[in-house]
Amino acid sequence: MTLIPHCRLAALSACLTLVPLAALAQAPAPDFQPRKEISRVDLSGAPGMEVVSSVSEYKTGEVLGRHIHHGVEAAYVIQGTTVQVPGKEPMTLVAGSPVLNLRDVMHGGYKIVGEQSLKLFTVHIVDKGKPLYDWDK
Repeated sequence: MTLIPHCRLAALSACLTLVPLAALAQAPAPDFQPRKEISRVDLSGAPGMEVVSSVSEYKTGEVLGRHIHHGVEAAYVIQGTTVQVPGKEPMTLVAGSPVLNLRDVMHGGYKIVGEQSLKLFTVHIVDKGKPLYDWDK
């Protein structure tokens, strides 16, 4: 299913935050391999916060487990594909789409089911010293 641009983010966020992942996979190891960190710097004027930019690639069949961040995550879909949340119809993430995940809000929990990889550029503005990902158990 392809969603119109202004509805895509809301539909994805609703699906990804409401569906449990227990049936799909265990939490990834702390050295989360699909993510390649580009930079990590202190956030000017905000002691205890840092900005982390990364590029991630999730291949067909891989699962992005449910998780939270201790801050805000903004993402840009570099290469789109089809993803599926357990028990839901597949949905397409279109290249050029924005994604925003708020502090401590559980998200993720989908499997890559499209023929091509999902590639994301992410910027996390998070609490310094805390893990970038806290995985759902």
